[in-house]
Amino acid sequence: MSTRHPIIEMEHIVKRYYLGQPNELEILHGLDLTVYEGEFVAIVGESGSGKSTLMNIIGVLDRPTEGNYFLDGVDILKAGRKQLAQIRNQKIGFVFQNFNLIGRTSALKNVELPMLYAGIEKKERIARAKELLKQVGMEDRMKHQPNELSGGQKQRVAIARAMSNHPALLLADEPTGALDSMTSRTVMDLFHDLHEQEKMTIVLITHSQQLALEAERIITLQDGCIVSERKGYGGRAR
Repeated sequence: MSTRHPIIEMEHIVKRYYLGQPNELEILHGLDLTVYEGEFVAIVGESGSGKSTLMNIIGVLDRPTEGNYFLDGVDILKAGRKQLAQIRNQKIGFVFQNFNLIGRTSALKNVELPMLYAGIEKKERIARAKELLKQVGMEDRMKHQPNELSGGQKQRVAIARAMSNHPALLLADEPTGALDSMTSRTVMDLFHDLHEQEKMTIVLITHSQQLALEAERIITLQDGCIVSERKGYGGRAR
């Protein structure tokens, strides 16, 4: 594995809030985490374990208080605000529990949006958005707005959108949390397709041990520390 390029390199990541105040709170206590290109990793933990805080740092939505973080070779702590916005747009594909689609906007335009921000010209944007919607089985819903789609359909559009700029990392935060079990299975199968066929690097944040088992590697957080790391079976539920 060491011959593979590391996508996430974290050393001694500490996150504190209310710095210097009497109620200063340390959420993450010096985490070390490396995720390699093409890996499917699950990060699990109960509520309050620090999962969301770690997800925000991985996704460059927040900065650590201490430590080093390189994302696909970029030193995140040295990056300016404009570069960080560019990194979020082009290096990370986000998939959230609540979909985060733009209302009153078609599925096609939702998928186009990150490419618009990246300065990709219209013809190429539309072609890629159509290709991605076809890939996630939504080619017949391209003109539908989010309020005309089921939860599972919204999440498939969100996955297509996350892939639009060929990200180095797909970061999925409780992506099946709002879905029933059958729809959750469809979404997880999509992640496996992307991992197997596109060699996508995926980090899945979840409280579900059952879903985590489908990853290649399972990292367990507890009270802001990594308490265990083990192998998953790296495939679809059996």
